[in-house]
Amino acid sequence: MRSIWSACVLLPSVLAGVAAPGDWRSKVNVQRNGFYPLDVVDKLEETTMTNVDAYMAKKIAAGKNNGCTLEKAGVRREWGDMTIEQRTDFINATLCLMKAPSKAPKDQFPGARSRFDDFMAYHLTNAGSLHDTIGLFPAHKYFLLAYETALRNECGYKGYHPYMNYDRYTKDPKNSALFNGNATSMGGNGAPDPKYTGLRTNGGLIKSGGGGGCVTEGPFKDYMATVGPGSPVMDNVPKNPLSSGGGYNPRCMRRDVNVNAALGATADRSYNLITKSLDINTFYNTLLTPPRNSSDAYNWGIHSAGHYISGGDPGGDPMVSPGDPIFYFHHAMLDRLWWIWQMQDPDNRVNAQVSLGANGAARKIDLKWLIADVIPVLEAHDGLGGHGGAFCHVYV
Repeated sequence: MRSIWSACVLLPSVLAGVAAPGDWRSKVNVQRNGFYPLDVVDKLEETTMTNVDAYMAKKIAAGKNNGCTLEKAGVRREWGDMTIEQRTDFINATLCLMKAPSKAPKDQFPGARSRFDDFMAYHLTNAGSLHDTIGLFPAHKYFLLAYETALRNECGYKGYHPYMNYDRYTKDPKNSALFNGNATSMGGNGAPDPKYTGLRTNGGLIKSGGGGGCVTEGPFKDYMATVGPGSPVMDNVPKNPLSSGGGYNPRCMRRDVNVNAALGATADRSYNLITKSLDINTFYNTLLTPPRNSSDAYNWGIHSAGHYISGGDPGGDPMVSPGDPIFYFHHAMLDRLWWIWQMQDPDNRVNAQVSLGANGAARKIDLKWLIADVIPVLEAHDGLGGHGGAFCHVYV
């Protein structure tokens, strides 16, 4: 169908960064799982943190940091770098959100039964503005912040949202800490479905990774998606009782944990995206649709590749993809790549927008029932002080 858009165990000793006073490492709590050597993007991010430190010092001196400092910033970590306790805290908060009552309007979304469903419902009806040139980066940044805020404020989560470093899933994603199906994973692969052979993207056919059926292992094996589908990429997804897709349509979460997709988002691709994109238009276009390359069997584009590392339903459906918790890991990684790109030249890149109409900078982001504040789009460009300091986080 066509799309529109090694076992890992945390080592007993989690390595913390140590540096002389005044260095950024003395301000940010760095955790590293020694199982994973730093890839080229990790190394670039570490060197870029010197830019971040200098940028923040300048903002603080000018009184423009809105209370955000590196010492106060939330730290978003790769799932494999988190301790077992941190992962458990995150999983419990996600399960809590799946049980908390919905706040979405019942006349539009009778199918939304939980706060977790609320995010899927919003994405279903606002996918256009979330994915246009203005919204892809800042609107998803705010969407992720709203979700993280709900986990923390409504379900007692103590940390910040994890990301998935795609490169770690290019060898054996099914047995990774993220997808191995144990109690501290984000659930396993879908059961094998011989009828699922893969999906066609603009970059070609992503062959099946051997899944395609219901997730039967891990903390979310009993979770049921409720709204949608919107634009399913799998056969036999039950139709929604409402033409809008907002009706109650309970169905198992299906996945195809797929190394073929992951190979379209290797570290060298992300590194080239950041270092060879000299302007935001190039960054945006390369992320979504890289130049055609007939010799590259995995030329999906990083955005599509990240989505289809787990794919399935609802995660592979571009309208209701937040129905799989992995959606947020993927978009945290995209936000990380955008942030590293911005921080190569923060004075010129933080407010850089993809070419758009004259009113682009004046547009606002309204997440309605997800979070109260309607914000100017440029406030969601600044991850270290934007929106009165509500955006204040780093990736390590």
